[in-house]
Amino acid sequence: MHRLLDAGGTGAGVSGVTSPVSYADVVPGTELPAVTYPVTRLSLVKYCGASGDFNVIHWNERAARSVGLPDVIAHGMFTMAQAGRYVTDWAGDAGALAEFGVRFSAPVVVPDDGGATIEVSGTVEDKLDGNRVVLGLTARSGEAKVLTRARAVVRLP
Repeated sequence: MHRLLDAGGTGAGVSGVTSPVSYADVVPGTELPAVTYPVTRLSLVKYCGASGDFNVIHWNERAARSVGLPDVIAHGMFTMAQAGRYVTDWAGDAGALAEFGVRFSAPVVVPDDGGATIEVSGTVEDKLDGNRVVLGLTARSGEAKVLTRARAVVRLP
């Protein structure tokens, strides 16, 4: 619970239930509820420490603006991690993630006052052999779609 609240999550899993999703219950075309993850300068500085990426555009507004950015931006991998968290929270097991890929399409701009949010939603696209399920994901920050071609394959019980 602390991990979810500290990282800005809602404190609840994507599905809103505590029992894991089962392959038999998944229906292609099902839309998964959106979850919003707040992003603050503090969460970016923590991610700098975790990732070892201390590029100043991720924590210093003056440096970010000096290279033409509108403000500090989140790490692309931080953004991708929120989408990955969405998937593993839905699946109920981080070990269920079999494949995961995205393309970065826009930065998440994180102003000092109020921060930003990343909203992730998904759709069950297909059921495959071996209890695998394909999810299509959408991630937005403000009006911008920040990830494209975002897909995950999970193996469910």
